[in-house]
Amino acid sequence: HVQLVESGGGSVQTGGTLTLSCVASEYTFRNYCVGWFRQAPGKEREGVAAIDSEGDPNYADSVQGRFKISKDNANSLLFLYMTNLKPEDSATYVCALRDYLHCTGTFDYWGQGTQVTVS
Repeated sequence: HVQLVESGGGSVQTGGTLTLSCVASEYTFRNYCVGWFRQAPGKEREGVAAIDSEGDPNYADSVQGRFKISKDNANSLLFLYMTNLKPEDSATYVCALRDYLHCTGTFDYWGQGTQVTVS
C-alpha cells in the first residue's frame, strides 16, 4: 500500500504564507506524478498543483504565481509552498499520486488531508 500523509496546515492571515508537506511510505516520487488537491465545504475537489517525473510543474489558474510545488524524490517528500494566501484558498489540502510519469490522468493514491484556513 501507498500511504500519503500531509502536514503543515493551519490558520493564517490573508496575504500570509504556509508550506504544506506530504510524505509517502513504500513509494518514491521519482517516477510518478504527484500533486495537491483541495476541497472546501460545499465545493468540488479541485486540482491545485502537480509535478511530474521530470520535475515539471503545473498549476491551477487560481494559484498560478502564488503557489509552488516541489518534491524530494529520494525521500518521497512533496511540498506546496503557498504565498499571498486568500480566504478562497481555505480548504482541506490533500496530496495525491498518479501511478504514471505524467500528470494527464486520474490520481491513484490519496492522503487524508490537512486543513488550511485563511482569514
